[in-house]
Amino acid sequence: MAHIHLMDDKDLVNLYQKGDQRAISELVSRYKQRIYSTIYFLVRNRELAEDLFQDTFIKILTSLKNKHYSEQGKFLPWALRIAHNLVIDHFRKDKLMPLQHDSEEFSVFDVLPQKSRNAAEQMIYDEKIAHVRALLDQLPFEQREIVILRHYAGLSFKEISNMLNININTALGRMHYAILKMREMVQKQDINLRE
Repeated sequence: MAHIHLMDDKDLVNLYQKGDQRAISELVSRYKQRIYSTIYFLVRNRELAEDLFQDTFIKILTSLKNKHYSEQGKFLPWALRIAHNLVIDHFRKDKLMPLQHDSEEFSVFDVLPQKSRNAAEQMIYDEKIAHVRALLDQLPFEQREIVILRHYAGLSFKEISNMLNININTALGRMHYAILKMREMVQKQDINLRE
């Protein structure tokens, strides 16, 4: 048998359904950062993100045990769809919109992998991250959601459209308008700095 970390997602799911707990541990370690980051970007609240992340994996485990997985090796988009649905259910139940922002104690960028940087490179990186975070915060939720799923979760537009149950052209349009809006905000900031 191949080393577990070399197996593809579909084989790991099959192995887990046969009772091998190592398989689910491997799947969790592969995708926990991307799933948690996606949830956090959507809800902007650390405690809520942690709760929804746990609920997501409970639902994933239950679905896998009950053999409700038929995604043919597309584990990450399937898991992110579960996470997204839990986020939407939470906000529907509470009739809230996710408008919270990063706190000083925690940022989703803290959980993203980072390369070694010297002090100057780290300062530049931190400034860029703060700038991107500020731009994302100003986007409408539907646009921000597409940017997060595309760039931070790494989903294709087809996977995003399936996950959100929208037309692929709608997903592409939202990304297009998000990029235009972010570009417009950057240009406006540049003009304000020159004045």
